Amino acid sequence: MTDNLLVPIDLYLQSGIHIGSKFKTGFMEPYIYKVRPDGLCVLNISKIDEKLRAAAKLLANYEPEKILVVCRRDNGHKAIKAFAKATGAKAIAGRYLPGTMTNPSFSNFMEPDIVVVSDPWLDRQVIKDAVQSNVPVIALCDTNNTTENVDLIIPCNNKGNKSLSLVFYILAREYLRNKGMIQKTADIDMKEF
Repeated sequence: MTDNLLVPIDLYLQSGIHIGSKFKTGFMEPYIYKVRPDGLCVLNISKIDEKLRAAAKLLANYEPEKILVVCRRDNGHKAIKAFAKATGAKAIAGRYLPGTMTNPSFSNFMEPDIVVVSDPWLDRQVIKDAVQSNVPVIALCDTNNTTENVDLIIPCNNKGNKSLSLVFYILAREYLRNKGMIQKTADIDMKEF
């Protein structure tokens, strides 16, 4: 299975995408490969890759301007801005203001067709508004996350710079490939993420 991954396994390992937290929820149990002796949970890289593929395919059903990516965590700001720049999606780096998707009189009101969040806990207000607006949610989930109201889970380390950069790089590249905006063998500059 490792020879058919979206990126080489070494890249996944170097980014720490598979390193979870010491806490695990029942929601994330199916994605955990093992628990290390120091108590850290290790996510299954094959499942991470599988869910990244599924997320990119799902996102390809939407026009870029109808995709909203939100990340409250500072570590992901550069990555989601690069994703938005590469794909044409909208990004909110930092605090999401309640009502952005539900209050038409709000100055920054937007009506996305799908939302991607970097952490279901920190970005819970986005998820709440998405549910109220009947908008599907893709969420990057670490081993300690709960996943109520999440339509597609991407299991990963959603706290590390390198991990978040790799996730959004892969999503951007695969989105562009699936939309036919770049050739299937073409790549985008990973340094931007």
